Amino acid sequence: MTVARLTIWEASRRRLLLALVLLTLAIVVLTGWGYSRLWTVRDRGLPVSAVEVRLLTSQILILITFVFAAVLALSSILVAAPSISGEIESGLALSILARPLYRAQWLLGKWFGLAFLVVLYALAAGWLELLAADLTTGYMPPHPWPALALVMGEGLVLLTLSLALSTRLAGMTAGIISLVCYFMAWVGGIVAGVGLALHNAPLSDVGGVSRLLLPTDGLWRGAVWALEPASVLALAHGAGPAAAANPFLVADPPAPAFLAWAGVWIVLVLGLAVLSLRSREL
Repeated sequence: MTVARLTIWEASRRRLLLALVLLTLAIVVLTGWGYSRLWTVRDRGLPVSAVEVRLLTSQILILITFVFAAVLALSSILVAAPSISGEIESGLALSILARPLYRAQWLLGKWFGLAFLVVLYALAAGWLELLAADLTTGYMPPHPWPALALVMGEGLVLLTLSLALSTRLAGMTAGIISLVCYFMAWVGGIVAGVGLALHNAPLSDVGGVSRLLLPTDGLWRGAVWALEPASVLALAHGAGPAAAANPFLVADPPAPAFLAWAGVWIVLVLGLAVLSLRSREL
């Protein structure tokens, strides 16, 4: 916990965190103004109804959540990738580990500190955006807390991956690899959806394997499901397998087995990170 507190204190001193907070507040204010302007939209000269405004809000909210999820993913990678390797390269790790502190304690302290920041940002930014939508249009997603938790899970998965890579690779290399893996997993989810829509088993299997290797896309699709109103979910069910090809339209919630695997994945990768750090020469 001491390492975790020091990690939080060190991260709070960086301009990156301040810039992230200010940009997030700016986005919330701008999107809140954008939601309010939906009431001025006219369809064939007639003002749109409250139901139509809330439907439009739900779809815009999903796009905004995707942006927030991408920012959270990138921020998690940026703070975690140089966390271990940077202190090893600077020699700071030698002075820290000279104290009665195990390498596993050092790494897990780093993880807990950074994970606290990821959770705090996801909850604060996500809830502010939901509140902006609710106050301006009256729309609140049917499952707001699961949506925030699933987006938060994306950040924790990428944080864990970047921290594990940081035990062996330079910060920039670890960050680039983590970012590429994130986008490949998202593309893999689209490939899986296309495979379902076309009834192509090999394509579906590729996407399924990618979700097991890095569960970020599966968590994102669960967040989309949690943000969709009942009318859109009914439309997705009516579309059948064809809806699976759209990464912004999800008919079913994530399976409990997949959510359990995402938690196990984090524990396994953290364990591998501990083993990697123990065997590394400082």
